[in-house]
Amino acid sequence: MIAMSFYELADTFWLGRLSYQAVAAITITFPFYNLVFAIGLGSGVGANALASRRFGQRNIEATNRVAGQAFPLTAMFGALLIMVSVVFARQLATLLGAPAEVIDLTVDYLVFFGWGIPFIIFRLMARNIFHASGEANKPMLFIVVGAVLNAVLDPFFIFGWGPFPQMGVGGAGLATTIGGAVSAALMTYHLIGGKSVYRLKLHHLRPEPSIIAQIYRVGLPSVVMNFSEAFVFLMMNRIVAGFGPLALAALGIAGRIADLAFIPIVGVAHALLPIVGFCFGAQLWRRLWAAVRQSSLITAALLGATSLLLAIFAPQIIALFNDSPELLAIAVPGMRIFISAFVLVGPAIMFVITFQGLSKGWTGTFLSLFRQLLVLLPALFILSRFLGLTGVWLSMPISDAMGAIVAGLWLYREYRLQKTSGLWTRAPIVEPAANSAPADPPD
Repeated sequence: MIAMSFYELADTFWLGRLSYQAVAAITITFPFYNLVFAIGLGSGVGANALASRRFGQRNIEATNRVAGQAFPLTAMFGALLIMVSVVFARQLATLLGAPAEVIDLTVDYLVFFGWGIPFIIFRLMARNIFHASGEANKPMLFIVVGAVLNAVLDPFFIFGWGPFPQMGVGGAGLATTIGGAVSAALMTYHLIGGKSVYRLKLHHLRPEPSIIAQIYRVGLPSVVMNFSEAFVFLMMNRIVAGFGPLALAALGIAGRIADLAFIPIVGVAHALLPIVGFCFGAQLWRRLWAAVRQSSLITAALLGATSLLLAIFAPQIIALFNDSPELLAIAVPGMRIFISAFVLVGPAIMFVITFQGLSKGWTGTFLSLFRQLLVLLPALFILSRFLGLTGVWLSMPISDAMGAIVAGLWLYREYRLQKTSGLWTRAPIVEPAANSAPADPPD
């Protein structure tokens, strides 16, 4: 996950050395990237939950059929989003709220970034499919290779080093596309070349509407959640754009740093999902809830320590991207406010992921929409009106705290319902392997 974040972080780092207008341009594109991410991640989450359940049921042929759907889904969504980003780049930049000073830079980035959209979608789906089988190291390596290549190519394409043309913001988009293509190619070879536990044949790659429907029964809520996040980010960008490109650049840099700190929590969430799915399929209830409890405590501790370090060293960290005094004056206090409730975000994500693993994706969707649309969005409009840019920053910790409280209470209700329904007294479908910890006895 750190490697995946490195794609955007590298772009922000090098473009910050070009100008703050360049950073503002790619900040404008974040909602569109979130939309692409929503499709890829939601499809991957659905495939992950379905495949891990089939593994729990020892149905290997069914897991191959699930994994094969990554290819037709990537082709369908990739073609559609290439058209949006490449053919209608200027219209998209206008819709995203690009100020007149940076609209041409935004268009340049969207065009070159757009050709790499299928690689982003496939990378997200394939990673989740590998995770469903318990394999995380090789997909991590493949993503690292692409991220490193992107970071290496960025300055060559942006500044025109050596024989490369000077492409500015467009060069960052091209480097991202090339790095993504390499990662996707490595994942494809590993998935269909018999190098993993999957054994995909040609007929597994055909679209199967019944399997796709099952994938999106769990995955569609995740798509909706991330769509809502993209919409909220769009509204935030449009509000911040009213304060000028410098404020947009500050939002982009502070947001990328915060995203990097948040990435390990997303990694834990992706690890928790197949565990919940497997335990759900195998009826190992006590083990399921132990995993939820431990992951929540771990992520709270991680984010608590990380947010403290970021608050202390905010000026030095932000200056790595752009040391303009005017930008630091906006970004440093902004980031400190932005991360003030981070300690609650990790457990909240674990709560939502648990509902997805229990095939109650729409419950997770409601909890996410509550935070984003019913708390964050109104807070953005109200607080920015009365407190200016400070109100934009304050809206984040307020929504984080409210979302964590509501999601925690809802999950505790689910736990109590399961415990009193008699589910825990039923024999598990699959006993743990001989070399694993023994299953907990029923109450």
